[in-house]
Amino acid sequence: MEAEEVLAGLDPDQREVAEATRGPVCVLAGAGTGKTRAITHRIAYAVLTGVIAPQRVLAVTFTTRAAGELRGRLRGLGAPGVQARTFHAAAYKQLHYFWPKVIGGEPPRLVESKLGLVAEAARACRLSFGRTELRDAAAEVEWAKVTQTRPEEYTVSAAKAGRTPPAETAEMARLYDAYERIRRDRNLVDFEGMLELTAAIFTDHQEIAHQFRDQYRYFVVDEYQDVNPLQKLLLDTWLGERKDLCVVGDPNQTIYSFTGASPSYLLNFTIEHPAAKVVKLVRDYRSTPQVVHLANGVLAQARGEAREHRLELVAQRPAGPAPTFHQHDDEVAEAEGVAKKVRELLDEGVPAREIAVLFRINAQSEPYEHAFADAGLPYVVKGDDRFFERAEVRQAVVLLRGAARSVNEGEPLVRAVRSVLASAGLTEQPPDGRGAARERWESLAALAQLAEDVAAARPAAGLPEFVAELEERAGAQHAPTLEGVTLATLHTAKGLEWDAVFLVGLVEGTLPIIYAEKSPEQVEEERRLLYVGVTRAREHLALSWALARSPGGRKSRRRSRFLDGLAPQSSGPPRVDRGKRKAAAQGPQPCRICGRPLTAAIERKLGRCEGCPSDYDEELLTRIKDWRVATSKEQKVPAYVVFTDATLQAIAERAPRSEAELASIPGVGAVKLERYGSAVLALCRGGAPSAPADLVD
Repeated sequence: MEAEEVLAGLDPDQREVAEATRGPVCVLAGAGTGKTRAITHRIAYAVLTGVIAPQRVLAVTFTTRAAGELRGRLRGLGAPGVQARTFHAAAYKQLHYFWPKVIGGEPPRLVESKLGLVAEAARACRLSFGRTELRDAAAEVEWAKVTQTRPEEYTVSAAKAGRTPPAETAEMARLYDAYERIRRDRNLVDFEGMLELTAAIFTDHQEIAHQFRDQYRYFVVDEYQDVNPLQKLLLDTWLGERKDLCVVGDPNQTIYSFTGASPSYLLNFTIEHPAAKVVKLVRDYRSTPQVVHLANGVLAQARGEAREHRLELVAQRPAGPAPTFHQHDDEVAEAEGVAKKVRELLDEGVPAREIAVLFRINAQSEPYEHAFADAGLPYVVKGDDRFFERAEVRQAVVLLRGAARSVNEGEPLVRAVRSVLASAGLTEQPPDGRGAARERWESLAALAQLAEDVAAARPAAGLPEFVAELEERAGAQHAPTLEGVTLATLHTAKGLEWDAVFLVGLVEGTLPIIYAEKSPEQVEEERRLLYVGVTRAREHLALSWALARSPGGRKSRRRSRFLDGLAPQSSGPPRVDRGKRKAAAQGPQPCRICGRPLTAAIERKLGRCEGCPSDYDEELLTRIKDWRVATSKEQKVPAYVVFTDATLQAIAERAPRSEAELASIPGVGAVKLERYGSAVLALCRGGAPSAPADLVD
């Protein structure tokens, strides 16, 4: 391919990126604007014009699938040989290559999951953790390591960052220290340690750094808004004094700050690199003008830094249907309503795999699984497991590989694949209900569907070519699309797209999630999460919420604030009574002790200045704390999700006797009142609480 051919078909902004072959370059790319196209054409153009040799290029992204896609596109553009890897894959290769030269012996063994070591560390610290708490503790250790926080620094750093670990920060620091001791004693390294060790080798051994920098001279980093401090440290050691760095990202899609990711590296790129060229990609080729208009509307209400850096998308597709908004009495009715609309889309010819139902947390999938099963609709729950690591998939690939060696020439690919998969358990119809049998069938059906896709794209392909396709996809973790409506969280949906998207459960306390209320920055991240959901839709988009959790429950939920000004007023939240509206109009809440206006969140929650004296029933506070512990364990959620410490303190100080008194305490919203009100009031009256409420959203 000639260099000028690479530029053909690019829009003016994409072409500007491609022609900026020397760094530093910062590409701010909105959702659906063709950022992968722009950066792959930039690399290919640089290679074909002789600016850089392909083996001198290192392109870094965040998923194995994205790295595989980069390599595939670059091959098609005439630039094979470019290294495209994740941060972890690149560090793993470098560590294993340089370790024998500078350290000697075998490098530490990689631990792919922290859960086992965290559980052992918890036992050593005599901490009683369930599986949910162990996952939270593992996530906390990961946050500490990516932010370069040592165990002895954890307590101060966690408090400063507003972290909410599954145990007191001092106990969490002890667990973190025990985890590190166990890991070192066994010569193990986790993913964060692997990045840290690689950076340390380059820093401490300049000859190694020079050798690496002589090999790689041209760097591209995708999804730069998701880079964490540890990844930035490694990137800096790779670069040295070089300036040929191109970063690509979207500040409007920053949704992983809870893991330590920071958009500051993207937003401050021109401060770190004053000579950087900045290009904005805003032409949206994914979504209809109606969907793009709503996406822009979500961000138009953003506050703070997010508003300053938002990208206004410009739709390039023909017009489509307007997004719809639906209010339901309860979650069951909401799920049934979505199932009905999905059936209509299927009848109109929209494939099931081009439809998605997206929600804030995994627990919200249950009513949709039931509704879809009752309606006979195919669906797939998208999780974190890797498709090619499933037992049934590994078995099927082995069978297909064996069949490929004795294939009958001329046998159609689809028939050959289905014949093999039938021996592995694939039937014409899926098994009833949910469970392991259904999940196994879905995996095999996905392989059969992939065979049909390959046959359609390459009619001459046979079993050997299909097996080669599977092996390449397995290496890139590029799973085939399962045939069914996708049920997924908003976080796992990032980077994906569908013809039709249903955004469900859009109520206060869920989006924004209740524990995001502790800071405006976290609320804004929740807004960006909705934006990510909206921009997953190509054509059909529906947004919905339910006023009650269960049929017959009190309809006290309020529609998400993020829909204010976007959804029709007629389908808005329940009307706020005049008394509350009047109170809101009177200005800041006064301290009930000294009368000073309260501005700090914790003071508003307590109803008094932090320095003002308080009197409360210590026995009551102990009782409600014990109740919270029992409830959180029963529901398998962190204690703060039930009520924060500040809210419990406020309850103990005011000792409410009625629902109205309890509801007046900040932190006790309509959702919490419905779930926990009767139990808390019983405790305040000196009685025993009722059984723990249903699982928190």
